Parts: sequence; structure tokens; C-alpha cells
Amino acid sequence: MLPNFIKYAILYLLCHMESKDKNSKETKSPIMHSFKGGKSSLSQKKVLVIFIALFLFGAGTGYGLSTYSSQTGNNVPILPKNNGATTGKIFGSDDTKTFKDVAEGKLEEGGIEGEGQYHLVRSEDESQHVYVTSSTVDLSKFIGKNIKVWGQTQTAQTAGWLMDVGRVEVK
Repeated sequence: MLPNFIKYAILYLLCHMESKDKNSKETKSPIMHSFKGGKSSLSQKKVLVIFIALFLFGAGTGYGLSTYSSQTGNNVPILPKNNGATTGKIFGSDDTKTFKDVAEGKLEEGGIEGEGQYHLVRSEDESQHVYVTSSTVDLSKFIGKNIKVWGQTQTAQTAGWLMDVGRVEVK
């Protein structure tokens, strides 16, 4: 799909390139027009050239932006492959400004009353558990492992601490 501004630009060009000069006299054109034979008019060629130029410009811009974002994006793996969660590896985002809260513990399944999908066991006392969820990292790969997580604290109704995890380090 073309963006609306390109559609309108092409429509404008098609409508106005055929119009006559203001100073030229209007002549009546026949009601029926013959579509047989005849060479392509200059305005059709202009429209084709403009369309091709716009296409190439858009493709070049898209390629340039994709190259730029891959150079400046984070290079930390988002998901461990085949439970490749080995000690010392870090998964997720490098953005420690957004994910500024830190917690450590053993990851176990289960939230509390619908809050969190997993929880970090930090001590025997359940009130010290950190209930976690993540849309960035597949936490199921870390169940039973001691991990350090960086995340963003969320408002909770039941959980003492509810966190959206953005980065995981296997301890």
C-alpha cells in the first residue's frame, strides 16, 4: 500500500498535467476518443518517471533506516536458544534506564491471584517474592535457575512487588 500523500501526489499529477495552459484557447474535443494506436504522450512518461523515482527513493530510505537501526539497536539476545541459559549470559534489553529496578532469586512458575506469570524466590518468606512477567524475554527458559533481573515495577493489587522484566542475567 502506498501512503496517502503519495497517492494524492500521483492523482494531482495525473489531473493537472493534462490541463491546458491558461493562455491557450479551449477547443472542443470529440465525445468519443479513439484508443487505437498513437504514441504515449509526454505527460504519461513524466508520471511514469516520477512514480519510479518515488519508488526508488522510498526503497532507498527504507533500506537506509533498516541498516541504521540494526547498527544502533541492542545486540543482546532476546531469547535463549534451546534452553541456552548458561551462567553469566545476559538476555533481553540493554535499556537499563527503562528497566532500572533489579532483583535476584530463583525463578519459579506461578503468580499470585492473576498477577505475574512467575515469581523470584528471594527467601523462605513469601512476602519477599518478586512476581514477574515479561513481553521481552521468554522467562520459561529460566525456571529453576538463579537469575538477576532488571525490570520496571508495576502497580499491583495483591503482589508485594510486581515487575515487568526486560533483562535477565543467569547467575
